[in-house]
Amino acid sequence: MSATSRFPAGSWAPMTAPTLEDFEVMADEAFKALPASFLKMCGDVIIRIEDFPDEEVIETMELETPFDILGLFHGQGLTEAGAVPDTGQAPNMVWLYRRPILDYWAENVETLGAVLTHVLVHEIGHHFGLSDADMEKIEAVAG
Repeated sequence: MSATSRFPAGSWAPMTAPTLEDFEVMADEAFKALPASFLKMCGDVIIRIEDFPDEEVIETMELETPFDILGLFHGQGLTEAGAVPDTGQAPNMVWLYRRPILDYWAENVETLGAVLTHVLVHEIGHHFGLSDADMEKIEAVAG
């Protein structure tokens, strides 16, 4: 019996799950592929990659498991910011959680790149107070 594969014979054998460092590269590439007008608005948003959310996030978000969240925007969205930034305010950050993203990807038909882009756009979208429809348009341009 012969199976059709996307991989040449034996090419899959050395493959491993993407590491945190791989995710950093992927997130950077996904970010750079977003529309220029969106990137310009992003300013100094920092993207961080972790395997899982920390205990504080799990408790605050009342998650049943650390797999219940793929990403999180942390900071003050533009819709909440005052005319003058507060001194000592931490920079806005987007956290992408590698293991939950990989778990979601394994259970769905989307590509890993599409999942990563979706989470990134969704979390950054919170920064701008964008609607789901606005975020879908941005993803369509980036994808």
